[in-house]
Amino acid sequence: MYNRILLAFDGSVSGGRALIECGDVANLTKAEIKLLAVTPAMPPVYVGEGFIPTDTVEAEKDRYRKILDEGIERIRTRGFTCQGELTFGEPVDEIARVAKEWQADLIVVGHRKSATWTERWWRGSLAKSLVEIAPCSVLVAILDARAPATSG
Repeated sequence: MYNRILLAFDGSVSGGRALIECGDVANLTKAEIKLLAVTPAMPPVYVGEGFIPTDTVEAEKDRYRKILDEGIERIRTRGFTCQGELTFGEPVDEIARVAKEWQADLIVVGHRKSATWTERWWRGSLAKSLVEIAPCSVLVAILDARAPATSG
């Protein structure tokens, strides 16, 4: 049974779908929920003669802190309590690392199906990569790109 559920939340519509499904599973299993937002590591990009300015990185961290706070509020509105954590790095690696450290039984992520093969090729799949390295089960909440978008 699932006692600890890690919800990787990015504020997207598919992330909202994952939030709903996470709540459904937590309700059935009475599991603890931890909400994780990962500020993606930016590759070193030259801006003039230097790398990405520190204030740009800080602005991204602030943006993801707001996403995390929004997700926590949405979980609480549904009647659950949860912890929140903000990390910085490669999302797949960070999700797997936090799941292992927190001893999660289930990771929940959202996934929006790509509308075209070129989009699938370009974007890759966080969920597919995560399944390969996750220390526990992974629930992928699917949002079809061809279906009308709704969030909860």
